[in-house]
Amino acid sequence: MKAFKITPSTSKLVARFDDELLNILLEDLRNFKLRHQFINNNNKQVAAQQISKAA
Repeated sequence: MKAFKITPSTSKLVARFDDELLNILLEDLRNFKLRHQFINNNNKQVAAQQISKAA
């Protein structure tokens, strides 16, 4: 009995690659938004503190 190595079709590999890439990009986008939201909030707080000290 011969042993055959089953390889997935190219279209399945491309679809899986697309799914994995999309997941990675979406996770990076979420992290980017969270990081910059935190930075923007800190900048607004610092600006408000500087305005209140100047007044």
